[in-house]
Amino acid sequence: MKFLLDGKWVDRKNKIDVRDPYDNSLIDTVPRGTAQDVEVAISAAVKGFQIMKRLTVYDRAQILFKAAAIIKADLASYAEIIAREGSKTIREARKEANRCTNTLTVAAEESKRLFGETIPFDSFPGGEKRRGYYYRFPIGVVLAITPFNDPLNLVAHKLGPAIAAGNSVILKPATVTPLSALKLAEALLEAGLPPLGLQVITGYGSEIGDALAQDERIRMISFTGGVEAGKQIAEVAGIKKIGMELGSNSPVIVWKDVDIPSTVDSCVSGAFWAAGQNCIGVQRIYIHKEIYEAFKKAFVKRTSKYKIGDKMKEETDMGPMINEEEAKRVDKWVREAVNLGAKVLYGGKRKGSLFEPTVLEKVPVKATIHREEVFGPTVNLYPIATLEEAIEKSNSVKFGLHAAIFTKDVDVAFKAAYELDCGGVMINDSTDYRLDSMPFGGVKYSGLGREGLKFSLLEMTEPKVISFYLPNI
Repeated sequence: MKFLLDGKWVDRKNKIDVRDPYDNSLIDTVPRGTAQDVEVAISAAVKGFQIMKRLTVYDRAQILFKAAAIIKADLASYAEIIAREGSKTIREARKEANRCTNTLTVAAEESKRLFGETIPFDSFPGGEKRRGYYYRFPIGVVLAITPFNDPLNLVAHKLGPAIAAGNSVILKPATVTPLSALKLAEALLEAGLPPLGLQVITGYGSEIGDALAQDERIRMISFTGGVEAGKQIAEVAGIKKIGMELGSNSPVIVWKDVDIPSTVDSCVSGAFWAAGQNCIGVQRIYIHKEIYEAFKKAFVKRTSKYKIGDKMKEETDMGPMINEEEAKRVDKWVREAVNLGAKVLYGGKRKGSLFEPTVLEKVPVKATIHREEVFGPTVNLYPIATLEEAIEKSNSVKFGLHAAIFTKDVDVAFKAAYELDCGGVMINDSTDYRLDSMPFGGVKYSGLGREGLKFSLLEMTEPKVISFYLPNI
């Protein structure tokens, strides 16, 4: 596929292979962007902003509505690309493609609810002759940097609100999964997006990342990815708005009064969706000691039924990790934990990029797989005696994106909801539940700001005050 620069689909002599992580087969190639391409993209985006900000709210919404309809009509091909270039099974990919249509639709709807307010200037002496208000205006050129694990919907989460607000966008999709993003760009242009309103540049972050992030013509960076990459962006970005979603190490508390079978089903799905490569996936489960053994037995039994392998087969529950190097990393973390005293209850074996769904217990706090974001198909089980202990241990890591608690006790649920140090608490749901319109983001090392269409619109606009001095009123 070609990338989108200065209103044209462009190819380059130097290419990047896009390969299926299951069998390493070649799917397609994309251009390997350069610093010169970055300059073309930014210059075009600056011109594009002058066009985008003059579109009416109605026009912006119609573009997004039409793009959603185009994707909806071709859902099967979008799902196939998601599954082929990434780690998701075809069933998981269909759900992502469908969510993308909702994301664009809600972004279109929210564009019509970007309200201002009148300001009571007479609320302080001296303001009696003044009248005014504020409204929100688009911030300018937005740089969107997206990850591999949701290669279509997380791109829509950045492009949708940016377009709805009247910004121009430069999109840098994940190097290993650029095809879904390029196909989304095709849909937006077909829907009537001005060609200069969107630039899509593919390439290696190490070669074009700094040139993009540090340019002063870019007014906001919206980044989803790892902590170290986030730190690098923050170091070079200069004075511009930054929104970051940097991942997590999500805890779940299972209280003694739960229905074990349904809780297990939710937590197993939350741990192994997309081979565990999910920033809100279940990683640590703190289980009341009275039901620990029963929960553990049921959890292992349910995990053992998972079918792993070819993503394109309907019966497959879990596909490969994004590449063999990532699978080797998870294998190393599991072996380190075992050497420190952890016990593998199920799984723990690797074949190429496939890593078995893995359940651990007795994981020491100094183990990497306890402290860091594993971003792989492993989950740790821990017994706890009190709610206070569960909350303290849940909050003990440096991340704080989502947490969850399963209980029938409203008092227990409310105490946990208000004391868990994170951006969202799911009650009687896995940590990986997300409605695309809810505020999404975390605290501590989980990031800065909030996504979710309404909230992204606020991040991607600025308030401007208009004040009239009217001496004759």
